[in-house]
Amino acid sequence: MTTFLAPLAGGALIGTAAALLLLANGRIAGISGIVGGLLGLSGREAGWRIAFLVGLLLGPVLFRLAAGHGPDVRLGAPLSAFWPVLVIAGLLVGYGTRLGSGCTSGHGVCGLARLSPRSFAAVATFMATAMITVFLVRHGVAR
Repeated sequence: MTTFLAPLAGGALIGTAAALLLLANGRIAGISGIVGGLLGLSGREAGWRIAFLVGLLLGPVLFRLAAGHGPDVRLGAPLSAFWPVLVIAGLLVGYGTRLGSGCTSGHGVCGLARLSPRSFAAVATFMATAMITVFLVRHGVAR
């Protein structure tokens, strides 16, 4: 695939899924909220959440079947060296999603599309934090 077609197709699929979830269920496609909402739920409310998450997990499998290969993932060190950092990062992201009342998918995809001021503030915070983190890591300040 041409370099821009795969991300364009992925973005179109994410936008379509978010729009369909909003139109069909009146729900925002914020992954942290969908996963968090599974705790203690049953029946119809849990059903659409499970279906949405299964669809997310099947996406890479379907890509591999259609393209004949998976995405090219490169790590700068052995995966075992990343586990402590991944665990800490995951906990910080989970805390941040609760603190910010949503995640990047909820605020970035759905909130911005709805012109939510809270989502604009959240996305600006996500982006600024990401830029600062990349700068610090790439320039060896955080090592």
